[in-house]
Amino acid sequence: MATVKDPVRPSRARGSRRSVASRTVALAVDGLVALEAAFADADFLDRFEQLVSTIIEAPGRVILAGMGKSGIIARKITATLTSTGMPAMFLHPAEAGHGDLGMVTEGDVVVILTRSGETSELAAIFAYCKRFAIKTVTITARLNSTAARAANLAIRLPAVREACPIELSPTTSTTLQLVFGDALAMTLMARRGFSTDDFHNFHPAGRLGARLLRVRDVMARGSDVPRVAPDASLLDATIEMTRTRHGATAVVDGEGRLVGAFTDGDLRRSVNLERSLTKPVSQFMSPNPLCIGPNELASEALRRLHERNVLLLFVNEGDRLVGVVHMHDVLRAGVA
Repeated sequence: MATVKDPVRPSRARGSRRSVASRTVALAVDGLVALEAAFADADFLDRFEQLVSTIIEAPGRVILAGMGKSGIIARKITATLTSTGMPAMFLHPAEAGHGDLGMVTEGDVVVILTRSGETSELAAIFAYCKRFAIKTVTITARLNSTAARAANLAIRLPAVREACPIELSPTTSTTLQLVFGDALAMTLMARRGFSTDDFHNFHPAGRLGARLLRVRDVMARGSDVPRVAPDASLLDATIEMTRTRHGATAVVDGEGRLVGAFTDGDLRRSVNLERSLTKPVSQFMSPNPLCIGPNELASEALRRLHERNVLLLFVNEGDRLVGVVHMHDVLRAGVA
């Protein structure tokens, strides 16, 4: 009669649990140190530069593929690339031979993640790409593997120990794949001169999008900007202030240059002093009002508003008034 072995039971010792967790982190760190060192290797760096150039010069998209845990990492790299302005798609190897290869077109670059390089589901992708002369790149731990030999370019990631106690579940190796993908995406961003404005175009929603808003995105402009000439009367300035909701009006000369500001506080002080609304506003306006440029971040406008304890900033382009930004508009846009 065959004997049944007792199932492996996890240790309940606190020290044991801590050592497993600590070992996992330590192996991840060791792996990342090895990856950093790889970029100092001439051959590795040359292959990485070839990958970057291949993607930048390609007229099409980046198609990423991988099975299992490598596939999950490939999906994340795809998301990072698309969010930084690089057209990218994920191709599931198991679905590739059932119609999804149709998404791969001439001019695309296919990047495949596979630790072993022997994943059988990748065969259909390589065959299709070879048939239509589509460039392929394999990111693997084995340069002598089937996937590495089938690719136009192969990059070998450092050999690492998996943190899995039985060294089967991908852990450290997928961490390296993930960081390598981030390094690739950031390098592509730098080479293409991807700016904060570009980033905002791909992240218009949520707190991240709000952080990238410019003053021009939230300011009032045109007829919504209260303004009077220096020789306008206090009464005219008061009417202009009440026409909009800003509680102030800009004072501009005949060339559209901002020469002062007149606020509701200035109005109260001038009326208490003069008891008249017929005198010119230039006698009571505040010279050198707080200003900001339209291309500055809205978060900078909010900082200045808080710093000076005011609700309004005039927006100047050069020395000419182009808008006005109110704290309520900045906060309503989600800037914090």
